Amino acid sequence: MKKIIFTEKAPKAIGPYSQAVEINGTLYISGQVPINPETGQMPDGIKNQTEQVMKNIGAILEAAGYTFNNVVKSTCLLKDMDDFQAMNEVYGSYYKENPPARAAYGVVKLPLDALIEIETIAVK
Repeated sequence: MKKIIFTEKAPKAIGPYSQAVEINGTLYISGQVPINPETGQMPDGIKNQTEQVMKNIGAILEAAGYTFNNVVKSTCLLKDMDDFQAMNEVYGSYYKENPPARAAYGVVKLPLDALIEIETIAVK
């Protein structure tokens, strides 16, 4: 049976979707943009935005009883692929050992004009 995951420590959904859904020991986290859930604002710059996205993902993982060690796949969407190296530096700090599979794409536009969005899949 699917379980909807919600935490106040990550931004509320800005559309008809859940922060995350868990089913059969797998957690599917919706794409997270860099909204600070306390202020409703986005920081400036790709490094700060990536850091905020990873904090949001971490909060959802924790609310569902998972950790970054459970992450098996991430998809990173970047407004500008020239930001890839800077994003990768921050992203990599969360996965020092046994990083998950990942894809990264350059896209034309992201919600709220964010520089980055990351969706994540974790398995227990």
